[in-house]
Amino acid sequence: MMGDHAEIVGNIGVLLFLASYFLLQKEKVTHSSLSYLGMNLLGAILLVYSLLFHWNLPAFLLEASWALISIYGIYKYHYRTKRNKT
Repeated sequence: MMGDHAEIVGNIGVLLFLASYFLLQKEKVTHSSLSYLGMNLLGAILLVYSLLFHWNLPAFLLEASWALISIYGIYKYHYRTKRNKT
């Protein structure tokens, strides 16, 4: 039962990844926009959650790395925004 829930959550994560990449290709977002980075971070978190129920080490390493890179991008975004206000 819980595994089914985890699969749904993981699929939502996949949809977020695909949507963010599609929006990037359509030039609706930039690689450094908060919406693109946020969608990637949330997608990675949702996929990591699903991997807790359907363990796969390579997928976990990929998603954890993806989340960390997104967090770094969000940090840079906020740092740039704060610096531009001064």
